[in-house]
Amino acid sequence: MTQEEFKILFDKHFDSIRNYIYYRSGDEELATDIAQESFMKVWEKDLSYDEKPIKSLLYKIASDIFISKYRRDKVAQKYLAKLEPSIDNHSPEEQMQYEELKNKYELALSSLSEKQRTVFLMSRNEGLKYQEIADRLELSVKAVEKRMTYALSYLRNALGR
Repeated sequence: MTQEEFKILFDKHFDSIRNYIYYRSGDEELATDIAQESFMKVWEKDLSYDEKPIKSLLYKIASDIFISKYRRDKVAQKYLAKLEPSIDNHSPEEQMQYEELKNKYELALSSLSEKQRTVFLMSRNEGLKYQEIADRLELSVKAVEKRMTYALSYLRNALGR
């Protein structure tokens, strides 16, 4: 297809392709983008000029692009819906109890010895195993176990559990 033939095809069918997508989507900008992309795909195929089959191909390409975009948007919306924070359904009393417990925990954690606090936080916050903690702190596994035992015992007593 020559440039002149493509220009004739474009001028003759662009509005009808754009309207077709606009009626399906209700979005004028999207319809224009998809119509342009459809013509670009036809141009890239470098077909011989035969208006009737090319017109049908344009509608098919435009429809396929629209469906692909719709599916991508649908997946993206599902993903975004999962990311939205859930609504907090806790009563004010539960919220207050949580805050009190959190404050007790932070106070008890800060009153642990530095060695016990370090081992406890490496285990609980970083999810490290005793062997990994021992390797990082250059201690024996038994020393890590002993510090962890003291830390847990102190936290249980401080939190009244």
